[in-house]
Amino acid sequence: MKALAPRFVSGAATLTTLALLTSCGQVTVESPSGEGGGSPTPTRTIKVVDDVDRTVTLDGPVDRAVVLNSYGNEFVRAIGAGDRVVGVDRTSSKRLPYLDITDNEIVSENLSEINYEAVVKLDPDVVIIPRNGAWEEAAAQLKSFDIPVVVATAWDFDVFHETIDLLGKVFDQPEGAKAVSGFYDEIFETVESRVKGATRVPVYWETEQPYLTVLPGSGFDQIITAAGGRNVFGDVKTGGDVQSETTVDPAEVVKRDPALIIHEFGPSATPTGQKQFDSVRDDLLGRPGWKSTRAEKTGQVYVSNGWATSGLSKAIGALYLATWLHPDKFADVDPESYLKRWVEDFQRTEFKGGNAYIQKVATAP
Repeated sequence: MKALAPRFVSGAATLTTLALLTSCGQVTVESPSGEGGGSPTPTRTIKVVDDVDRTVTLDGPVDRAVVLNSYGNEFVRAIGAGDRVVGVDRTSSKRLPYLDITDNEIVSENLSEINYEAVVKLDPDVVIIPRNGAWEEAAAQLKSFDIPVVVATAWDFDVFHETIDLLGKVFDQPEGAKAVSGFYDEIFETVESRVKGATRVPVYWETEQPYLTVLPGSGFDQIITAAGGRNVFGDVKTGGDVQSETTVDPAEVVKRDPALIIHEFGPSATPTGQKQFDSVRDDLLGRPGWKSTRAEKTGQVYVSNGWATSGLSKAIGALYLATWLHPDKFADVDPESYLKRWVEDFQRTEFKGGNAYIQKVATAP
């Protein structure tokens, strides 16, 4: 842990300043330091270019980090730096109980309501936040405390490699970052090589709420395409929102006749239990007109815990979806084995079995 002196001139100054607070790529090593008595850990200045093209200067090595967003915390843990996370958002704490976070290490309720006083008390070397979070406000609020903010967006399929590379450099974990990227590439090479030239299958992907579906530009739409599918609402314009979702007319789903339906509920590493799967199943299969869709006629209706299908920047979800859409091309591929590797080898936690997270809930007549 770095000394507090450079950040806190005096107790009075600290309290005065706190009262004013509201409740990708490149790295350059510039200058080693650490002269003087004893054997302090050498420090060096590191410059990184983050996800919004800001050049951010850090004092390395990074030993203490506040990481906001559950996907970001999964990535940090996957590269081998999870033990350096000293603060998270409440959503991360709920979704990822294996992080073993205490209440005084929760510094925000979400990505916009950040308790800066709590952040300062943790004395982090860096705060990591995705671009859809309040990174501009955080950078301004924490500047006087010499706490840099790095924007890294782990949920974004399009910048996966850049994000992993950035985090590997921030935490000086190049080999860990390489291993995560290699696993991701292994999955997508398998998917891409097998779905190449395959007929695209119409898919309706629903997230969390009934009839809330994904649109072009979202990560979910991207994995539908990558898996050899076609988003039945792919013609709806999004205006460039990379997380775009919209609530659709129930009758329109039936009209567009998806051959596969999947409902993904909120991510949780702790299995939510069979009761939730059964509840979602009963709702899906009981919707007016849905029995006439190809998906229900052929039993291609699935329910998933988002911790599984959105894991590894949605690579796990793309693999599962590809095996459902093109079973003849993936007869020798077990997607559960990849989920197991992600959980045990990279998240370093207990795997409860694929059925605890992903289930087929309809059967063909």
